[in-house]
Amino acid sequence: MLALGRPPFSLAGLLRDYRSGARRPSEVARELGERIEEDEEPVWITKVAPEDLLAAARTLDGGDRSLPLYGIPFAVKDNIDVAGMPTTAACPGFAYVAQDNAPAVELLLAAGALLVGKTNMDQFATGLVGTRTPYGACSSVYDPARVSGGSSSGSALAVALGQVAFALGSDTAGSGRVPAAFNGLVGVKPTRGLVSTRGTVPACASLDCISIFAPAVADGAAVLEVISGFDPLDPWSRPAPAREHEPAREHERAARVVERAPRELERAREPGARLGIPLPGQAEPEEAEAAAAWAGALERAEGQATLVTVDVAPLLEAAPLHYAAWVAERTSHLGAVIAAEPEGLDPAVAAIIRSGADLTAVEIFDAVH
Repeated sequence: MLALGRPPFSLAGLLRDYRSGARRPSEVARELGERIEEDEEPVWITKVAPEDLLAAARTLDGGDRSLPLYGIPFAVKDNIDVAGMPTTAACPGFAYVAQDNAPAVELLLAAGALLVGKTNMDQFATGLVGTRTPYGACSSVYDPARVSGGSSSGSALAVALGQVAFALGSDTAGSGRVPAAFNGLVGVKPTRGLVSTRGTVPACASLDCISIFAPAVADGAAVLEVISGFDPLDPWSRPAPAREHEPAREHERAARVVERAPRELERAREPGARLGIPLPGQAEPEEAEAAAAWAGALERAEGQATLVTVDVAPLLEAAPLHYAAWVAERTSHLGAVIAAEPEGLDPAVAAIIRSGADLTAVEIFDAVH
């Protein structure tokens, strides 16, 4: 459960304290250790050793405080490579020690961010619940009887519990947004190809994105500025229009986003904010309890924003395709691994991945078209 009275880390607040000399990264590193020990949720699969975390933070103490993410603690979903650490994808029998950092991780470290560890997840990023893992099922910070959402469950909890300021997840069908919604966070899913997915265990490589969990939109935007950019070694990477990726310039842009964060939050509270909701009849829950919760959410939202109806029919038509035709792509990536029945294999995950072998090429092209 969320520790009462413990706020999530604020990226802008931490940077302000660092730059004024009010705090140092080494002090925050010690605080992190205490927070992580207090919490009982199975957030982590592999943590940076406390002495190594403190050593990295002390190096930052004497470093360049103008870096856009100087001393900002972060976590990485355990299907994303961190050099020298295991990548398990929540399957112990699949695990390997990564030789290199994924480009997104490398860019974060270059921007001054402080890596805390690698987080729990639905195995092979297959599921939206946070329970398909041998490392312990995650629950929502608001209610231990309810799921955390997945597959990036540990990354969401690490931020919601105030153990890190932001975290990387992955998003193929919703894995970077569902656990954000279930834990009161912002989930940022970048445009496909904007952030390199090299060094990420694929779920469906043509759809996969590295996502960001943060307490506020401005924080997520600042992180996105750092990690976005064309990667010529990633076949799925696409150059963003109108600008080239230059790390120094991206760092400057990210710093400006952080500096604007308090003003952006105030602007979001001003009259004129608009919230899109589905057309009547498109998305109302059928279960009575869920329907009541949905109606209550809309009533509360009316006091904070202008509600604008949006036709989401195309999204509703597209959503089932991912766990239909695109399962075949997951089978292509992971079928041999599943066939070997590695240690810790989740039966639900295995069943989903095996089912892709029954799809025909015609079904897949129909879905793509």
